Amino acid sequence: MMYRLLFLILMVSVGLSASAQQQHTLLSPDGKITVTVDLKDKITYGVRHEADVVLAPSPISMKLAGGETLGAQPKLQKAQKTAVNQTIQAPVYKRAMINDQYNELVLTFKGDYRVIFRAYNDGVAYRFATSKKKDFVVEGEEATFHFPADQTAIVPYVKLEKKTSTEKKSSIESQFWNSFENTYIHSPLSKLDPKRLAFLPLAVEVTPKKKVVITEADLENYPGMFLANQNGGTSLKGVFAPYPKKVEQGGHNQLQLLVKERENFIAKAKGTRLFPWRTLVISSQDKELADSDMVYKLASPSRVKDVSWIKPGKVAWDWWNAWNIGGVDFKSGINNATYKHYIDFAAANKIQYVILDEGWAVKLQADLLKVIPEIDLKEIVSYARQKKVDIILWAGYHAFDRDMENVTRHYASMGVKGFKVDFMDRDDQQAVEFYNRAAEIGAKYKMLIDFHGAYKPTGLQRTYPNVINFEGVHGLEQMKWSDPDVDQVTYDVTMPYIRMLAGPIDYTQGAMRNATKANYRPVYSEPMSQGTRVRQLAMYVVYEAPLNMLADSPTNYMKEKESTAFISAVPEVWDNTVALDGKIGEHIAIARRKGNEWYVGALTNWDARDLELDLSFLGEGSFQAEVFKDGVNADKLASDYVHQTVEVPQNRKLKISMAPGGGYVCRIYKK
Repeated sequence: MMYRLLFLILMVSVGLSASAQQQHTLLSPDGKITVTVDLKDKITYGVRHEADVVLAPSPISMKLAGGETLGAQPKLQKAQKTAVNQTIQAPVYKRAMINDQYNELVLTFKGDYRVIFRAYNDGVAYRFATSKKKDFVVEGEEATFHFPADQTAIVPYVKLEKKTSTEKKSSIESQFWNSFENTYIHSPLSKLDPKRLAFLPLAVEVTPKKKVVITEADLENYPGMFLANQNGGTSLKGVFAPYPKKVEQGGHNQLQLLVKERENFIAKAKGTRLFPWRTLVISSQDKELADSDMVYKLASPSRVKDVSWIKPGKVAWDWWNAWNIGGVDFKSGINNATYKHYIDFAAANKIQYVILDEGWAVKLQADLLKVIPEIDLKEIVSYARQKKVDIILWAGYHAFDRDMENVTRHYASMGVKGFKVDFMDRDDQQAVEFYNRAAEIGAKYKMLIDFHGAYKPTGLQRTYPNVINFEGVHGLEQMKWSDPDVDQVTYDVTMPYIRMLAGPIDYTQGAMRNATKANYRPVYSEPMSQGTRVRQLAMYVVYEAPLNMLADSPTNYMKEKESTAFISAVPEVWDNTVALDGKIGEHIAIARRKGNEWYVGALTNWDARDLELDLSFLGEGSFQAEVFKDGVNADKLASDYVHQTVEVPQNRKLKISMAPGGGYVCRIYKK
């Protein structure tokens, strides 16, 4: 009898401790990161990395229509911890498998909802999940990031057009419509503009060495998150575009859907669903951010069974160079003769794709089945196939959305291999749903999807591997119109640690006209890059882009045969990556391996820079390197470079020098 009583007392005490426990901790597998979750009046969580507070206690909640708030006065029913160490399939542009190791804490609450926390060795994530019997409406979400001090933030604000009125510039609503492209500002948290939204990812310097990058993952059928500091403190809070109530066709060439009126809620939700991960990637050295797979790991697994048809590759691209080709006997432009010329160039240089950018479909019709008379698509696709080149078509958002399956089926049957879909410029729930639908329909007809005019990737490239590129980056196209005070060179060595952390980028590099800081100017029809020629070559190694553009004109590439041969030979699919060196806003150096060859790429800001790179990963043996480096006069003539073959030092310490706005790139192989 006494033993039975003791057993009952023990069972009751265990039950009480599980339900009444007010604080829970979760450690990363290496023990360096600690997440502390408090369940008193509201769910809050804080994060430490070793001895440093990365995130002070921060509240999270989700307000539903009808008065219920998930996370307020939480009544815990069960807490469960799990350790996971597995391998998952890598993206189509990286090594075959990725190690996915984390510890997970699942907190189940009365009210049919859960909050899931994960701790990785390089960061933390949490998400809400529901298992309600009925569908519901989300009025708002509280996603707060309290920082322990007035630390420096590295922020991409939503870009405000110069012609925007002062009244609209102060309107949060007007900022929900944007292309997610801007350079970064460095500012104390307290000095951030309270009237400006920042899009993700963004970084905060939590100590002089440690950074945290905030973003989101597994975003499906829910609005994307912006961040803002609207009270002048040291916190950032999530802001979400309300659900569209009324949309109208308009915008660029009548190819966009403009939100004219919004609801008083942010999302409609199924009763049982997972919400996006709120993600903190933490680094002790900046270079660690340049090779993070955390967003990819958090995404839903692939829904495409056969991925053998998904082929990364280089692309001869027409729009940036304004169809400017010379030495031909026809008028260049959007016509068959011009595209056959691009196809001939691609075939001669083993470039896999040619994109027909905007202009091939009848203007202002938003109908992708109406082709201009100057273009015979069947003939172009057939000609390209004979040359072992494939065609990708540009598509405006509304034109693609309104007849998606019919258009995709039609052009897939013709032999087209994908679409570059442009000008979404939104991430409310309806827009996000479009991305998933486009990915699914594309996969159904074995079509690649390149999202331009897009928000940052959130892991969709894992769920639908045919989604092969995303823009959401202040890329080379900006140099067609940007004033000289726009500092693209500094952006180039900031973005890889922040935006590229989320996924591949449609930066569209490859300029053969190159300018020093003093000589750069915008020229729409014959554009140039900021920085040196070698910088452009190095970007093909530093930047991840499985669909990688050659943005300049075939005419210019044919004049620059050494540069063109190197660009064409750089792989798009890598077996291994090693982040060698770097500091946000100053420089970056990355090594990538394909088979038995290594490529090393480096970029600097407007400061000339000497680096010593550790190549100990090469292992035993003697190695040579084909090198492109800035010429001695590259500080005055940005196109000046040296192409040479050198011995790799036996001590594996490679010394490199870069000019202001310069770069370095080499291909390393065994002798």
